Amino acid sequence: MNRKNFITLLSGGIAMASIQPFYDWTKGLGEEEEKMPVLFIGHGSPMNAIEDNEFSKRWQQMGKEIRTPKAVVVVSAHWLTKGTLVTAMPNPKTIHDFGGFPQALFDVQYPAPGSPELATEIQKLITNPAVELDHDWGLDHGTWSVVKHMYPNADIPVLQLSIDYYKPAAYHYELAKQLLSLRKKGVLIIGSGNMVHNLRMVAWDKLNEPEYGFDWALEMNEIFKNKISNGFHKELIQYEKLNKSATLAIPSPDHYYPLLYILALQTDNDKVEFFNDKAVGGSLTMTSVKIG
Repeated sequence: MNRKNFITLLSGGIAMASIQPFYDWTKGLGEEEEKMPVLFIGHGSPMNAIEDNEFSKRWQQMGKEIRTPKAVVVVSAHWLTKGTLVTAMPNPKTIHDFGGFPQALFDVQYPAPGSPELATEIQKLITNPAVELDHDWGLDHGTWSVVKHMYPNADIPVLQLSIDYYKPAAYHYELAKQLLSLRKKGVLIIGSGNMVHNLRMVAWDKLNEPEYGFDWALEMNEIFKNKISNGFHKELIQYEKLNKSATLAIPSPDHYYPLLYILALQTDNDKVEFFNDKAVGGSLTMTSVKIG
């Protein structure tokens, strides 16, 4: 065999070896009769990661109610990028992206594996825009503070899909539609943020007062729930047009965009269920949604 043919054969063997895990993964992601649900979870304070409260208990219960997923993909309000990225490392790090909290919170590690194979699958599914594979980010608290309660053994692959913060709401809704097939392949998709999220107006002296909410926050929470229940997605995408209270509820869209990713994955006959439907500190709501 001459040198040229040998190099050609060798390079072909390397290529096949490198894509074999991808083939193995996609083979295991066969379509199933029952679609996985999708979740929007109001994650609230990072302290919910280590507190045994009504919110974290409901996350624990949700993890038991849903059949065990093959993987979890999270769109977190805390990974804002230019362009869309998906974590593609085999072992994502636990990111402590906050300050001023007890050391116990910084000590938390959530060593769930990643899945380069699923990341590649997502890259192939999302054809517009092109998605980049990321090897630097990891799992931020918008992800691990919730998922650690749902799957405490950290034995299910967890990936994050970033939010291109330079794009409008409709862009994110349309992008998310391209992930629909993952629901049929045992992948649980979670949007992690808060429907009503105005940190500048938090009534810090009311944090321990159950369900304390400003009138505008409670009003918008009910409007959002009504629109979601009735499938009025266009109005939710154009949330700025709903009323004046919408600009108080969503002064910046980072915690709202994850909801749009979940709404885009709703299909006909999907049941809508709300949970953790409570206000906190006047200007936040923990209201969460299960679709499917």
